[in-house]
Amino acid sequence: MNRTVDRIAATGHTALLASALTAALGLSGCKTSETPAQAPPAPAAAVEKMAPADPLLNPAMAKEIAPAEYKVKMSTSKGDFVIEVHRDWGPVGADRFYNLVKIGYFREIAFFRVIKGFMVQFGIHGDPKMNQAWKSAHIPDDPPIRPGNTRGMVSFATAGPGTRTTQLFINYGDNSNLDSMGFVPIGKVASGMDVVDALEGIYGEGTPRGNGPDQGRLQAEGSTYLNASFPKMDYLKSAALVP
Repeated sequence: MNRTVDRIAATGHTALLASALTAALGLSGCKTSETPAQAPPAPAAAVEKMAPADPLLNPAMAKEIAPAEYKVKMSTSKGDFVIEVHRDWGPVGADRFYNLVKIGYFREIAFFRVIKGFMVQFGIHGDPKMNQAWKSAHIPDDPPIRPGNTRGMVSFATAGPGTRTTQLFINYGDNSNLDSMGFVPIGKVASGMDVVDALEGIYGEGTPRGNGPDQGRLQAEGSTYLNASFPKMDYLKSAALVP
């Protein structure tokens, strides 16, 4: 099981939640250990031939450069909100989010970790095949150049240097203590923050700290796990670029 060192030195409620964030944000699923005898790598041409033609299952195809600024309409089970992305805040993250939206990744995506006063997290897919395809599709870190993790800011989740993939979170409060830990905002909620505030938070933190979903099981079992155990959870139904 992957273990992430707790890197937040603070006190009070925010410190506890921030410690949980450092431990669980991003790639918190289990890693399968390598077998003693590995098969020899396939030739590059053979690997390319075997790779799926669908960018949803082949992250290497999702490599477009995002515009300097763009907006994304997020349609949820509670209503709509709009994220305004600024590429100069975090260009690598902005490009990844842009590509995920364009290829249609964000469909029926659970807001699986909602901690009122702290943040709401999403980005693990309901289809385990998607999670398998993207779990190692890491992107490099962005330096903290622009605004920090204040209310309404949208950042990629990370479990340490170079581990960002598909998970993001929206800050409910001032979490500027996360700014130096690799949690770099790429945009902000431009409208509809009341919708974000209304997302169901009954389950709270994930196991073992709380009653929410176990990220390892969510990665492996997807919607089957969530539908059976967390029926009141809210979902991101779709995400689309705003013309």
